[in-house]
Amino acid sequence: MPTTEIYFKSWCPYSRRALALLAKKRIDYTPIDVSNDPERELEMRLRAGRTSVPQIFVGDRHLGGFDDIDALDRAGELDAILAGETESAAA
Repeated sequence: MPTTEIYFKSWCPYSRRALALLAKKRIDYTPIDVSNDPERELEMRLRAGRTSVPQIFVGDRHLGGFDDIDALDRAGELDAILAGETESAAA
């Protein structure tokens, strides 16, 4: 199973929703709080090419933010991605 990482800000409602979705899926993930960490936030921006939080990665694959993983979940694709079973296009 690939490593799942989520860059988030503690005050962000989309971050909280993404963290809750991953917890509901019982996925072990590495939380990276960029609330007060400009260096890690810059790392996230460079890695994701986006400035908003959350940003979710599974292995080297960028899934995007909460709206992206929510859409993948509603389409029935998120579980397979989190398990490392698919290589379909990233968000």
